[in-house]
Order: sequence, then C-alpha cells, then structure tokens
Amino acid sequence: MAVRPSRVLYSAYERRLRKELVTARLPHHVAVLADGNRRWARANAPDESLVAGYKAGAEKLREFCAWCEDLGIPLVTLWVLSTDNLSRDDELDGLLDIIASLVEDLASRYPVRLVGALDLLPADVSKRLRGSETDSTDRDGMHVNVAVAYGGHQELRDAVRGLLAEEASKGSTLEQLSTTLEVAQIAAHLYTSGQRDPDLIIRTSGEQRLSGFLMWQSAHSEFYFCEALWPDFRRVDFYRALRDYAQRERRFGL
Repeated sequence: MAVRPSRVLYSAYERRLRKELVTARLPHHVAVLADGNRRWARANAPDESLVAGYKAGAEKLREFCAWCEDLGIPLVTLWVLSTDNLSRDDELDGLLDIIASLVEDLASRYPVRLVGALDLLPADVSKRLRGSETDSTDRDGMHVNVAVAYGGHQELRDAVRGLLAEEASKGSTLEQLSTTLEVAQIAAHLYTSGQRDPDLIIRTSGEQRLSGFLMWQSAHSEFYFCEALWPDFRRVDFYRALRDYAQRERRFGL
C-alpha cells in the first residue's frame, strides 16, 4: 500500500522538530491537563457512550508518557480525574475502571505516585490504585504522578491538616505556629512533597485556565495551551510545546 504524501511530510516535519530540541533546554517536570475527551467522543463516536472518549484519552496518556521517556524527561504529572468529575454518576464507574487500568499499565513500566484524595473514591478502586502504586515503588526511570480525585483546594486543605497534626504531635500551639510557620513547611505536606515543581504545564482543548490544578506548585510554571482535543494531541504538538518552552526566558517571579 502506498504511503500518502501528507503522512510522509508530517513524519519529516516531526523528525525535524525532534532534532531541533536541545536536551539542556527541556523541562524536567511536565504536567498535563488532558482536556477534551468528552467533546472528542461526541464528535468521533456519537453512537457510543462518552466513555469512548475516556478510553481514547487513556491511550493517548500512555503514548504521552512514552514520548516523555524517549526525551529523557524525569518527571511527568497527568491529571486524569478531578474532584468535580466525581459528581458524574452516569459515567463514573466506566471512567474509574479505565483509570485503574491505566495506572496498572503505567506502574508496570514506571515508578508511579498517586496524587489526590483517594479516600473520596470507592474503596475497591482506591485499593486497586494503591496496589499498583506500591508495586511500582522499586522501578527505575521516569517518575509518573497520576492525579486522581485531585482538586487544588483539597490539596491545600490536606496540606494544612497534615501540618497542624504534625505540629500538634510536637506540642506546638496554634499561637506558636502562627509566628513560626514557613512556606517550606506547607510545601512539605503537599501531595507532591519532595518533588520539583512543574516547569511546563500543558492544557489541551483550547481552554486557557488551570481549574485549580497544582495551584501551589505552578507559581513559576510556564503554560502552553493547545487547541487539539486530548485524544487528537500529536507528538508534533508536544514537540511544538517544548520548542515554545525552550524559547522562553524563565524569570521565576523576578
């Protein structure tokens, strides 16, 4: 079967972009808001349930991790389920099964950290997810955070609760804490404690907002917004995001 000229040109363009990427200018931590799965399903699988979009989105997340691994990016964060999504009762069971399968697949290849309030999930799903996370602990290579039942407000709430409990165990009073509390103490109780903050955050589907994603950690992140719906996000789109990132002068608030 003959290869279409458009495909040949696309492949050549992708290879050229790949060669232009300079390793020293690549982000160390890339986070992605994989948005647009539902809209993709309505446009591409109108006779199926919206779960078809989540399946396509999960497959793209697997590809995305492989792209990052190929480039030597050390840390990736994937937002797969927000706390707001938990209210979608008609889709939730199917979506949770897709997420659990995705985490199992990722954990078989990468060290995985679950980022979110897993206590909000059904007990069987939470157990399945935590089992995959535990199984991946000793793996080497690129680390993958999977944000499940994640909300920015919930993360800050949990960080404050954890901090207060820790200080109380030391005998500290609220009055003492009010005069000694430092930023680093709060950061130490975030879901991503001990990790580098994201250098680059990508959001697909044309939306230009964070929706509470990594509110604390994104203070000095660079943002890249792409029009493509997440299942349609291509490797060339990723390379363009990285090229754009490399051309920026990061000021870190200065």
